[in-house]
Amino acid sequence: MPVRRPGRPRAGGALVSAALFSCEITHVRLRPFRNFQYGSYLWLVDLDDLPDVPWLLRPLARFRAADHLGDPAASIRANVDTYLARHGIDLAGGQVLMLANAGVLRHVFNPLSVFWCHAADGSLAAVLAEVHNTYGERHVYLVHPDARGRAEVSKDFYVSPFLPVDGRYRMWLAEPTGALRLGVTLDLGGEPALVATVKGQRHPYTTWRLVRCALRYPWVTAQVTALIRWQAIKLLARRQPLVRRPIHRPQEGVQ
Repeated sequence: MPVRRPGRPRAGGALVSAALFSCEITHVRLRPFRNFQYGSYLWLVDLDDLPDVPWLLRPLARFRAADHLGDPAASIRANVDTYLARHGIDLAGGQVLMLANAGVLRHVFNPLSVFWCHAADGSLAAVLAEVHNTYGERHVYLVHPDARGRAEVSKDFYVSPFLPVDGRYRMWLAEPTGALRLGVTLDLGGEPALVATVKGQRHPYTTWRLVRCALRYPWVTAQVTALIRWQAIKLLARRQPLVRRPIHRPQEGVQ
């Protein structure tokens, strides 16, 4: 197992510690057109140096292996290493940064968690994009973005009851520094059907910053789940056809 090294240097000599991003998340559905956005906050953490949250605030920030890929009895870091090893990638102890929601009041939902996986020399070895749906299922896409953070991958996982398991995702997964800019576009038949973006400003993690975020976006993960379901109700009211959910076959090492 990698040794915990707070403030471990990364490529370029910068130090990485836990951060909070105040975010604006936008979904634009183009078939039929439906646009909604909401405010939120996300964590960026080193999986070998998870933030030490005071016990009184721990209900607002829980990081559990059970909420992500792999064995719930292992650590998140160990599960990432195991998954990568199945695909012939050995980080040799290199840093893994995770962008995700933490569990809040025993609830967590991550439509997308991103893991930037670095080799021992600090170079980016791979990125894992872990997608969850509201049925409690998950799927991991392993990608190798170019220098601008761009990658493409076939859609292999049922997410929305209004979109088929078909097409390709175009992803923008640049590792965040001062600002966060992520994007996912689903192309169906050569045309975009859905565009999701995440934009955020980075703030170093402090107890006060966590309290501010929690007050501004109370029980944020439950709100996200409720908002997604409310949007589905509105699409049903417009008689949008449903796509039958296939039997979920978990990936090896994911669930």
